[in-house]
Amino acid sequence: MPPTKAPSPQQQLAGFIEKFEPGMQALIRAARKRMRALLPTATEMLYDNYNFFVIGYGPGDRPSEAIFSLAAQAKGLSLCFLQGAGLPDPAGLLRGSGTRVRSIRLGRVEDLDQAEVRRLIDAALARAKVPMRPDGDGRLIIRSVSAKQRPRRPVSPKR
Repeated sequence: MPPTKAPSPQQQLAGFIEKFEPGMQALIRAARKRMRALLPTATEMLYDNYNFFVIGYGPGDRPSEAIFSLAAQAKGLSLCFLQGAGLPDPAGLLRGSGTRVRSIRLGRVEDLDQAEVRRLIDAALARAKVPMRPDGDGRLIIRSVSAKQRPRRPVSPKR
């Protein structure tokens, strides 16, 4: 019997997203497509962890250089600014109080097109520790998959 071929990163990505309910699947796919259009040379780093499914965006393979991530859980999707603590936010969109990360909840993909959000994205790119490369292939890398995970779909209340 021939050895089975390991799934490609694209196939694994599709499987990670399929764990979510259909509306969330559509939002994750649309947000990823929009981020890919904004950051065509970024390396996408996938993490299917215990709490979240995360797509990180950075200039290369190093997670410490990532600038953004999309973080999905059963309750919703957020755009995370991984070096966002010092970003100017006159509209008060950013959530979080840690020393580095700030986030915005995305209720719909069009939230990524709001002028205030685009200003935050532009500011994050301008302030990045390692700038995004002007060229590159926009690779997709599976960084980690946790064996145990929280449910990716809303849990129905018990009767």
